[in-house]
Amino acid sequence: MKVEVKLFGAFRAHDPGATLELELPEGARVADLREALDRHARAHWPAYRPELLKASAFASETTVLRDAEHVPDGVPMAVLPPVSGG
Repeated sequence: MKVEVKLFGAFRAHDPGATLELELPEGARVADLREALDRHARAHWPAYRPELLKASAFASETTVLRDAEHVPDGVPMAVLPPVSGG
């Protein structure tokens, strides 16, 4: 299945369109999406920092999902890096 991934925060700097389309197997879990994004990033983003992806969350339009949960079919996903500030 094809999954649209919207990029936010530091990830947005890697891709001018701020959106990717990744191919995942049917029934994929969020952990599979994380791995697919990691592979894409290592291949295409020279300044990519894997530790940032490890600390990031994935969300549908309404819910933050854990790695063990299924990626909803046909629903855009967002990768949300940790935020800090004051």
